[in-house]
Parts: sequence; C-alpha cells; structure tokens
Amino acid sequence: MGEPPGPLRKPLSEWAGILDAARLRVLFQDGTEAPWTSPLNDVKQAGTFICAACYLPLFEADAKFDSGTGWPSFFRPIDPARIATQLDFKLGVPRTEYHCARCGGHQGHVFDDGPAPTGQRYCNNGVSLLFVPQGQPLPALRD
Repeated sequence: MGEPPGPLRKPLSEWAGILDAARLRVLFQDGTEAPWTSPLNDVKQAGTFICAACYLPLFEADAKFDSGTGWPSFFRPIDPARIATQLDFKLGVPRTEYHCARCGGHQGHVFDDGPAPTGQRYCNNGVSLLFVPQGQPLPALRD
C-alpha cells in the first residue's frame, strides 16, 4: 500500500461539507456512536477498513474480531504509523484514544485486552470507517 502522504488538515467547516452529521460528530467533534448500531459489526468478509474521512487504509479484515463490546474491533492496524494516539481523560480515567494519523479523525480507543498475537483491542466507531471488499479498488486518498 505504500506510505501515505503527509498530514491532511482541513477546517471543521470543510469537513462539514464532505461528511454526514453522524460521521462529522464522531470523527471531528468528540462524539461516540452507540454500541451495536454499526453494520460493520457484521462484516466477516475479506477486505480493508479505511478512514471514513480521508480514505487512509487502517485495518485489514483478517485483524477484525468479535470483542462483544458492540463496536468493530481489531487486534492490529495495517501499519502502526497510520494510527496516532493520545491520552483521554473524558471519563475520569486514562484511556488511549486513537486517530487516523493522516487527517486526525477520531477512530476509537485501544485497550490491552485483545486476542493474540498482539493482545490489543482497537475498539472503533463504525461511522469512522468504510469497508472496501477484497477485489474492489480502494478509493483515492481524499485531498
């Protein structure tokens, strides 16, 4: 897949003209989708999960697992450099929040209770991702 281009920074007003309200709220306004609402929970076929804002490929379907949490979960990203993390204290306890490293769009939180081989659980908001089935071309990265 090669190295993605450098950071993509757009003002919120520009993202508002591109994304629907639910995606905008989660990706760029500190929102979270309700558990068990994402159709991506049921995706079991081969393919690639990409950032819904900038289309950067973040996870392959073979790293997806059923965490029982109600959100799509993965045990590893395609490339750790495609994920940016920061501490989040919004619930009063520290959690590791992760974003698309290219556009800064909020994806979810990563926990150390996932399956082997990594032991990590990238708990993702489904609205922050798009799924591209294997055999279909990935969309060009958004400028």
